[in-house]
Amino acid sequence: MAPQIAVVELVVADMAASLAFYRRLGLDVPPEADAEPHVQVALPGGLHLAWDTEETIRSFDPDWSPPSGGHRAALAFACADPAEVDATHAALVAAGHPSHLDPWDAPWGMRYATLLDPDGGAVDLFAPLPPASET
Repeated sequence: MAPQIAVVELVVADMAASLAFYRRLGLDVPPEADAEPHVQVALPGGLHLAWDTEETIRSFDPDWSPPSGGHRAALAFACADPAEVDATHAALVAAGHPSHLDPWDAPWGMRYATLLDPDGGAVDLFAPLPPASET
């Protein structure tokens, strides 16, 4: 059997701030997880999302440091429709999370927006645009 992706891991500076952001995106993370050094939640389809504090990573890799030169990965959350992209983006910005790209209609037929999580990681929101005949 070939290896299969099972976990997407985020290394975070502030566990509570990061989990609060992802709760606003609908992830079911218990409040007591805020004080943990490692947190993992199951996602639909069997994939897991995990968070580790920088201290946790340094406990087994003392020379670890955050990547420089930009982010190398992004998470993308599907929304039901373009209005949900706009509303979710607005709610997260109102909660103090920075927008990287305000909602826009992409030429490939999707409504997109990009926010930054508390560690500066890109988080996309997207939904299909209605066919041109419905607009």
